[in-house]
Parts: sequence; C-alpha cells; structure tokens
Amino acid sequence: MDLSTSYLGLQLRTPLIVGASPLADDTYTARQLQDAGAGAIVMRSLFEEQIYLDELAGSQRGDPAAAGAGRNQAAFPTLAEYQISPDQYLRQITDLKGTLTMPVIASLNGCRPGGWIDFARRFEAAGADAIELNLYHLSTDPGTSALDVESQLIETVRLVRSSVNIPVAVKLQPFFTALAHFVRELGLAGADGVVVFSRLFQSDFAVDEQEPVTQLRLSGQAELLLRLRWLALLSPGAECSLAITGGVQNGEDAIKAVLAGADGVQLVSALLRHGPRFLTTIIDGLQRWMSRHGYQKIADFRGKMNLHGSLDAAAIERGDYQRILQSWRI
Repeated sequence: MDLSTSYLGLQLRTPLIVGASPLADDTYTARQLQDAGAGAIVMRSLFEEQIYLDELAGSQRGDPAAAGAGRNQAAFPTLAEYQISPDQYLRQITDLKGTLTMPVIASLNGCRPGGWIDFARRFEAAGADAIELNLYHLSTDPGTSALDVESQLIETVRLVRSSVNIPVAVKLQPFFTALAHFVRELGLAGADGVVVFSRLFQSDFAVDEQEPVTQLRLSGQAELLLRLRWLALLSPGAECSLAITGGVQNGEDAIKAVLAGADGVQLVSALLRHGPRFLTTIIDGLQRWMSRHGYQKIADFRGKMNLHGSLDAAAIERGDYQRILQSWRI
C-alpha cells in the first residue's frame, strides 16, 4: 500500500508531517518520529521580533528602529525567554539534516517586510529543504484596511520567495474576508503551498487579580471542522500544495483531511500527548481504512470530498449553514 505523497514538490513517504513545535528541538526525538512514520518535520518558529532583538544584543547602536524593530519591545519576550537563539536555530537545521532522511522544514514567523527576511537565505544555506512562513498577524488598527493588510502580507511572501530556491509554504489564519482570493494571490506571489490554519492563541482573564493570563492549550478535535471546510473549498482550485494543521488527533481525522484535499497532514498536540510512537497507530488506522475501501494509494482518495465540480460552492456553504440551524428542535 502506497502512502507516499508530494508536498511542496518534496516526496514524502507518508502525508503525516510533524508540525512546528519543540518536537524538532532534539535530534533523538526527531529520529523517533521519522522511524514511526513521519513524512517530514517542521521546526519551531523563529520570530521576526526575536531576530531584531538578537541583532540589537550584538549591536552597539542600541536603537530598535535602526535594527528594524520599531515596535513596543516590552510587549515581546526577552531574548532569554526564547528557547532557541537564531544561531542555535541554524545549527539545529544542520544537525537535523545530518540525522534524518525525511525533509526538514524551517519555520519563519513574521508579518511585514524587513531585514528579518534574510534568515530565509540562511535557512537554505544551513540545509533546510523548505520554509514554512507563518504570517501570524491580527490587525487591530481601525485605520488599516483589509486590502492594506493583505498587500503587506503578499509583499512579505514575494520577498521571502524571491530570496531562496527552496519551496515556501505560507501558514495562514482563517481571518480573511475573501480567503480563496487571497490564497490565489499568494500563489501568484510565489507561494508553493498553503497551510490552514495557524491557531489564534488567546489570553484569558484572572477575575480576582484583574490581569490577563496567557496559557498554552493543546488543540482538540473541535478545531478540525473549520480546517476541513476550508480545505474542501480551496482544494478544487488550488494550484499549490495544501496542508492542514490543528485538530488532527487520530487516524480518522487524518483520513478526513486527505478526503478534503490535503497533501500534508500536520500533527503536534496528539504527538505531545501520546509520544512519537503514536504515529504508528495513525498509520495503521489509515492503512486499514484504505484496505477496507479498496484504495491502494493516497492519491486514490485525496480530495474526494472537496467541492470539485460544484457550480456554486457559496450556495452549498450557505445552505448547509441553514440546514444545521433548522435541525435543532425544542
């Protein structure tokens, strides 16, 4: 049974990709994930602001604007809070490439053009097989239009893509007015793939202390439906690779992602909960399902439940919305 897939032009032995996380920080753990069946691994993100802070720490200028930051530095972690420095990050790429045979994807997290983009070239020089560009940005300025936001992000993608020869995937949030159009524009800007979706980590409130509380919560299956819906909508017209991240907890979830049109299925929370060997459980479930339904390879069922051939996908979406609401009875 053939579980191989093509993602960003890279040939993966399975569609299961270890998503951006601390799981790539240790070469031994990464090797365990590869042995358990991972097709590729994405490193944790190196952040635009972190790069600027690191440049300032090694500079005598002491001027954040001169280094390209120009933002409220107190809002961001100190250099000591980041778990891996930019120099260590580059060495980790080289170490992973020396240990693994599966593709290593470096992750760069930023939202506006600037000098930090030079790290894309450094990733490539260190041996990364591809780059995942995480455009994590929440627009809060009422004077900035949706067009302004998208134009800035597209320019960022264009600059990153033009600086390297390796593939670039763009990791998105779902908060765009016309996501299908924006994905097409990303492709025209050079993106080789799109990852749906980056999670929006939100602060809670401590009511007695009246202070914000920032806490990392692992994803659950409730987050999967939004991603499946958009994969089904995007995949019929996509001219680039598509990957899903967030909400995939077991083999059935991975099957749903491929049925919706995913070329790659990223996992993090399930692996943090259950360990690297959990990949073998997912693969076993995937193979049993394929055998039961007569599929010999992943390509046989990829996209079978997307909206290919639909004359009016918007009408289907709105119709489903109304049908679900009418299903509740008192």
